[in-house]
Amino acid sequence: MNARDVIKRPIITEASVLAMDEKKYTFEVDVRANKTLVRQAIEEVFGVEVKSVNIMNVRGKFKRVGKYAGYTKKRRKAIVTLTESSKDIEIFESND
Repeated sequence: MNARDVIKRPIITEASVLAMDEKKYTFEVDVRANKTLVRQAIEEVFGVEVKSVNIMNVRGKFKRVGKYAGYTKKRRKAIVTLTESSKDIEIFESND
């Protein structure tokens, strides 16, 4: 699996932005990815040193549109903690 296939997108919420001060970054990752794959992908794509990776599965929610019912896609979130000596990941890059 390619490193860019493992990491889908960063998750930007109030809680995840506050955790960035502690060098913890939250990403949505492929549902087949494990901690080792996520660690290698983050280090390769962003050029940082990873201290730890925590992964959680998010179930799909039940949704209904008229008489049709189903579930949204299940997801997998990874919280990546960087080492103290590592540089920060620039999620909000500006082209100034």
